[in-house]
Amino acid sequence: MVTAISAVFYPYFERLVWQRFGADIRAGKYDIVHRITPLSPTTNSSLASKCAAAGIPFVLGPLNGGVPWPKGFDAERRREREYLSYVRGAYKAMPGRHSMLRATSAILTGSRFTASEIPKAYQDKCIYLPENAIDPSRFNLKTDQVLEEPLRACFIGRMVPYKGPDMLLDAVAPFVREGKLLLDMVGDGPMLVDLKATAAREGIEAGVNFHGWLEHIKVQQVAARANLLTFPSVREFGGGVVLEAMALGVVPVICDYAGPGELVSDETGYKIAIGSRAEIVDGLRQRLGAILADPAALPAKAKAARERALTHFTWTAKAEQVSRVYDWVLGRRADKPVLV
Repeated sequence: MVTAISAVFYPYFERLVWQRFGADIRAGKYDIVHRITPLSPTTNSSLASKCAAAGIPFVLGPLNGGVPWPKGFDAERRREREYLSYVRGAYKAMPGRHSMLRATSAILTGSRFTASEIPKAYQDKCIYLPENAIDPSRFNLKTDQVLEEPLRACFIGRMVPYKGPDMLLDAVAPFVREGKLLLDMVGDGPMLVDLKATAAREGIEAGVNFHGWLEHIKVQQVAARANLLTFPSVREFGGGVVLEAMALGVVPVICDYAGPGELVSDETGYKIAIGSRAEIVDGLRQRLGAILADPAALPAKAKAARERALTHFTWTAKAEQVSRVYDWVLGRRADKPVLV
């Protein structure tokens, strides 16, 4: 819905931008024009060709979104009312797309999937740059990674189908019943009532704490007590919560799909193969069982995750990365930058 609204109103916004700044752009008062929003690659820009005609480099992005729903989750897609996702690919035939990409000097892509959607003719302009980052002043705690049982896991996000909180409860139930794992569930949403009912039915109420919505400082406090972020989302474009957990030294356990799958490596966390709901639950349960049997790897992974987040994914680091892109399009450096 947001994408559809942007497609209607964004051309008008760009018209106003050109009315206000067009003369100065043509006069060479700006070195670069960078269109940061909207993130959606479905919204074309008329400014690209105008800037190219004026001899001013135009930078686009980061673009992200449109990651396909994995097979077996069509019911979840309908529950999310993402009916436009069935025809989303039609944007590739929209007038103006190729002229925009042709006139653009650099295309920042927020995900590997989005990069793959850019036509081959423009791939040499693409630079991978996830749009998410963290503010170290807001994520300034650090988990101690205490490895005594019970270990503690957390889920942070809206209680909606595609984020998989129901799959998580199914996967952790035997470990919670056995007293090997405690789980904090942070967030609100339409599934919350059913999730609480599931916890009661499975006999794990004592080991699962449903916090509901929390203000940010309290979210950080809950997360920093955890060893693991257990986050089996099946359609996450960016995965900001994964970076936030990494910055705290909380080891992510995620589905190897879309944003989280690109942010997490074998050195910084654990990735569960995407599949059907049953396959994800089984994979998550097996992985958690292995961690609980031998948690010795957690401190090293937590340290690597924290270092990665605080080195590459702060807003200061992002500003430096974008400046390298600017240097490239302005000819101040010969090599196309590799940012992450």
